[in-house]
Amino acid sequence: MRTALVAGLIASLTVPSAANAAGLIRDAETEALIRQYAKPILRAAGLGAQNVKIHIVNDRNFNAFVVDGHNMFMHAGTLMIADTPNQVIGVIAHETGHITGGHLARLRNQVSKAQSTALMLQLLGLAAMAGGAIAGAPGAAQVGMGAAMGGTDATMRTLLSYRQTEESSADQAAMKFLDATKQSGLGMLETFEVLANKLRGIQGINPYLMTHPLPQTRISQLRTLVETSPYYEVKDPPELQFRHDLIRAKLSGFLDKPEIAFNRYPQSDTSLPSVYARAIATYRQSGVQVAMPLLDQLITAQPDWPYFYELKGQFLFESGRGAEAISPLRKAVELAPHEALIQIMLGQALLGTQDNRYLDEAIRNLRTALARENTSAMGYRQLASAYARKADLAKLRRQAQFHAQASLASAEAYFYEGRLALAKQQAKRAQDGLPNGTPNWIRANDILAFELPGRK
Repeated sequence: MRTALVAGLIASLTVPSAANAAGLIRDAETEALIRQYAKPILRAAGLGAQNVKIHIVNDRNFNAFVVDGHNMFMHAGTLMIADTPNQVIGVIAHETGHITGGHLARLRNQVSKAQSTALMLQLLGLAAMAGGAIAGAPGAAQVGMGAAMGGTDATMRTLLSYRQTEESSADQAAMKFLDATKQSGLGMLETFEVLANKLRGIQGINPYLMTHPLPQTRISQLRTLVETSPYYEVKDPPELQFRHDLIRAKLSGFLDKPEIAFNRYPQSDTSLPSVYARAIATYRQSGVQVAMPLLDQLITAQPDWPYFYELKGQFLFESGRGAEAISPLRKAVELAPHEALIQIMLGQALLGTQDNRYLDEAIRNLRTALARENTSAMGYRQLASAYARKADLAKLRRQAQFHAQASLASAEAYFYEGRLALAKQQAKRAQDGLPNGTPNWIRANDILAFELPGRK
């Protein structure tokens, strides 16, 4: 248990600043699709049992990166811009190449060897320079160039040359994984061609001061690998393309301004992805009642698709119609029994009715969900609320038990929010009411014993 607690909290504390600034998106349907994209790649890379999680960053730019051997980050813009599943799969394969190559650990080692504040300033400047140019922000590129001018040029060239080699190595590893899974590398090639065209717009940069290989060199090398693959002409299955199109529409509906989503998915387009985007944009613009016909149209067209029911339940719940949200959310859970995020939403809707007849059902759903999604602070908070209400209704001899369970759930919620002092306070209350040595007592003890790395 302690290992899981440490891993969960460390992950929450080490999300890159860009991800922190933009926030992370949680969506059961999107995450299910990304898992499907990633699973064969990770298995081919020998990472199938290592619990690599792919997080979605709320950012419209095309980007993906890894921070360690267990966490990969993908911008929502990558999914929205990519025309095909294969393009996203290529990105995942490339980032997996960085994980299997141990590139992050070695890069940290190279930086620590330099031990130069000037070098670090140059690296930050280069990141701003390249990132600003790719995102179309020339001012950021100029600031980055200024920061990159100082320091030891020879050290910078050595380090960045090392980084260029890593990128080429990741490309080669990606093609191995794609070949092993009998998928084309064309999507990866198409993706990097787009990025290369944008990088070519940066003027006056020493080729050695590029954090990636020169675009023309890298694209040429990658094209050779892709075109000589026996799976070059393999296409994405139509059903996978359909799911990809649904996700792109869903993200547009939620992240674009409604008028932009309506222009991108006009009423003349009667496809389900178009209806999906318009249903979401309509809800955001005009509310659930106006969006309801479009939601029902989706469900009628695909009555076995759990995420349409989830969306209807979500919109009803958010609109203060929690009792009406229960039925579609129950159906979503029935169709997708392993989707923890939907079960948490159902638990929340059940509790939101303030009807105590639903308490046990809410607790069942929340406990089942948290067995899979065991870092969800919101899920634990809902569970704490449910147990507190059970305590209020219970006879005296059972009140202490429910209060202890409520305190433990609160402790875990605070823990995964990074609020350790409050987590330990609640864990102590929980432990005082739990039988010594039981699983729940041990969970409380793990929180009490936890210390952040580097602290005593």
